[in-house]
Amino acid sequence: MYQDGVILCSASKYTQKYFLNPDFEGLPDMVKDELKIMCVLYTEEVGGIIMLVFDERGDLKILTEANDDDLLFDEIGSALKVKDIQREKKDLFEQLEQYYGAFFGEDE
Repeated sequence: MYQDGVILCSASKYTQKYFLNPDFEGLPDMVKDELKIMCVLYTEEVGGIIMLVFDERGDLKILTEANDDDLLFDEIGSALKVKDIQREKKDLFEQLEQYYGAFFGEDE
């Protein structure tokens, strides 16, 4: 998993599971539902694993990975889908970054 940030949520085609970091249970249900739908749809369409991670600066990143032996994983489709998500969910991601900064950001 990702070591240099805070995982917001993830989904895996391999385990067919979705994970929401318990630190973010305070998010509105509508936002949590939207994140779950987005991640699960990604894994159903493309395969592999998707993770939404806040980096050390508080920016929300989409990380994907696949097992080396996963012949069904679509690398090109993955890159295109990530770009679509970033474009379609831009406002949501900006709001999540603000939420993260307000509740988890370091005091300066």
